[in-house]
Amino acid sequence: MKTADRTDSPDSPQVTKPRAVRPAGRGVLRIGPWVAVPVRRTTVIAAVVSLLLLCAGAVATLSMGRLGIDLPDLPSALAGEATGKNAFVLNRLRGPRLVVAIATGAAFGLSGALFQSVTRNPLGSPDVIGLGAGAGAGAAAAALFLPDVMPVAVGALLGAILAMTVVFLATGTGFRSPGRLVVAGIGVAAMATALTQYVVYAVERDKASALTAYINGSLSARSWEDAATIWTVLLVSLPFAALLARPLSIGEMGDDLSTGLGARPGRTATWAVALSIVLSAGAVSVAGPIAFISLTAPQIAKRVTRSGGPHLVMSTLLGALLLVLADLTAQQLPLFDDLPVGLYTMAVGGAYLGYLLLREWRRPAA
Repeated sequence: MKTADRTDSPDSPQVTKPRAVRPAGRGVLRIGPWVAVPVRRTTVIAAVVSLLLLCAGAVATLSMGRLGIDLPDLPSALAGEATGKNAFVLNRLRGPRLVVAIATGAAFGLSGALFQSVTRNPLGSPDVIGLGAGAGAGAAAAALFLPDVMPVAVGALLGAILAMTVVFLATGTGFRSPGRLVVAGIGVAAMATALTQYVVYAVERDKASALTAYINGSLSARSWEDAATIWTVLLVSLPFAALLARPLSIGEMGDDLSTGLGARPGRTATWAVALSIVLSAGAVSVAGPIAFISLTAPQIAKRVTRSGGPHLVMSTLLGALLLVLADLTAQQLPLFDDLPVGLYTMAVGGAYLGYLLLREWRRPAA
C-alpha cells in the first residue's frame, strides 16, 4: 500500500502563509497591548506640525508687543512665579484670552467638520443654518430689553438655542435632511440678522459699539470663567465626537451602503448636527459668532492630509490654530486699534471663498 508523501520532508516545497498587506502611507498607533488605531502618516505629520505652530502662536501671543512677557521670563511665569507686570499680563490681559481662543477655535473647527461630513457640502457650516445669526440676535435682545437682568453671553446662548429649535421644527424632519436644514437655516438667519440690526440702531451709541464688537466675534476682556465654560463644553463633547467618527466615515460611502453596513445614517446625522450645534453654541456664548473658522478649518484639514474622512482631529487642531493666529494679528497689527477678531476671520473666509470660485471657473466643463 502506498503511503502519502510527507509534506514536511526536506525536499518538499515550503508553504508560507500570506502576509497582510498594509496600505501605503498607513501605520498603526498602539496604546498598550490591546488598542491599535490605524492612522495615516500624513495625518500624524500634519497634526504634529499644527501643534508646533499652535505652541509658537501661543508663545508669540504672550510675549509680543509692549506689554508682552520677555521670552527668558516666560517659563518661570508659566510655572506660577510671575509677579508685577508679568502676572497682570498672564492672569488678566492675555492668558485667559489665549486659553479661550484655543478652545473656541477647536470647538468651531470640530463643529464644522461634523456638519460638513453630514451635509457633504464643502460650504456647509453651523453659520449657514443660522446659529451665529441667532446668537447675535439673542445678544442684541438681551442688551436692549434686559440690560440689567441677563448677561449678553447668556442672551447669545439662548438666541442660538432658539434659532436651532426653529430650524429643527421648520424642516419637518429634524436634522436628518441636509437640504431642508440649509434652506430653513438661511431663513432663520435672515430674520435674526434683521432683529440684530434693529437693536444696533435702537440702543445708545456706546452700548451699540460694544454690542457690535461682540456680534462680530471678539476675544477682548475674556476671563478665566469664560475659559472654564468653553473648555468644559469642548472636553465633554470630544468623547461623543470620537464615537461618531467611524459612522461618519462609513456614511461618506452613501446612505444605501452605510445602511447596509449598519451605520444608520439618519441617526448619525441627527447626533452629529446636534453635537455641532452644542459646540458652536458654547463657543458663541464666550466669544460671539466668530465667522468662517468652522467653514475653513475642515477644508484645510482635507487638503493637508490629502485623504477622505471627516478629519475631526485635524479640524479641531486647525480651528484652534486659525483663531490663535487671527487673534494674534488683531492684537499686534499696527494699522488698527484692536479690532474684533471676527473681522480678521471674515477676511480669511472671504479670501477662501474667492479661491473656491476661481478654482471652479478654471475647471473645464464636463
